[in-house]
Amino acid sequence: MANTSEIRNGLCITYNNDVFTVVEFQHVKPGKGAAFVRTKMKSLTTGKVLDNTFPAGHKIDIVRVERRKFQYLYNDDMGYHFMDEENYEQTTIDGKMIENSQLLKEGSKAEILFNTADDSPLTIEMPQYIELKVTYTEPGLKGDTATNAMKPATVETGAEIRVPLFINEGDIVKIDTRSCSYMERVKQ
Repeated sequence: MANTSEIRNGLCITYNNDVFTVVEFQHVKPGKGAAFVRTKMKSLTTGKVLDNTFPAGHKIDIVRVERRKFQYLYNDDMGYHFMDEENYEQTTIDGKMIENSQLLKEGSKAEILFNTADDSPLTIEMPQYIELKVTYTEPGLKGDTATNAMKPATVETGAEIRVPLFINEGDIVKIDTRSCSYMERVKQ
């Protein structure tokens, strides 16, 4: 058992029979009244963000987590299959645990957080940016760049994203995996 003085960004705790990670925290000591800790926590099972205030000295249950590097192999009706890069063991993860799973490309790297108590996977963290090849998009009209116009494009994983008009088939684009949005064209 720990108390609120040990709350830090990235700390995993048990709250309301769920595992949360602390996204933001602030220790507050008002001039009048007792101190408290204001937190913003994200559920590792549902992804729901929760604002909560703990009184100073409140007991919390810290969950020990372990990060392991994995390589994405493939997906089927059982789920998404990953291989541990150290011991080559395979793990199957449910698709609901992966945010923007349509951006996963065979061979891409990801980090999986495991609960060390029961060795169960909690969440998957994809790299912040991923580079994918555009397999289909409508040609852009020459000279139609006065506005910040976007068009749909399909990338090699089958995901559809919005790209600027100057992007053509065969271009490689950098995509933000958190928002599933175009960042820039990659020079080849």
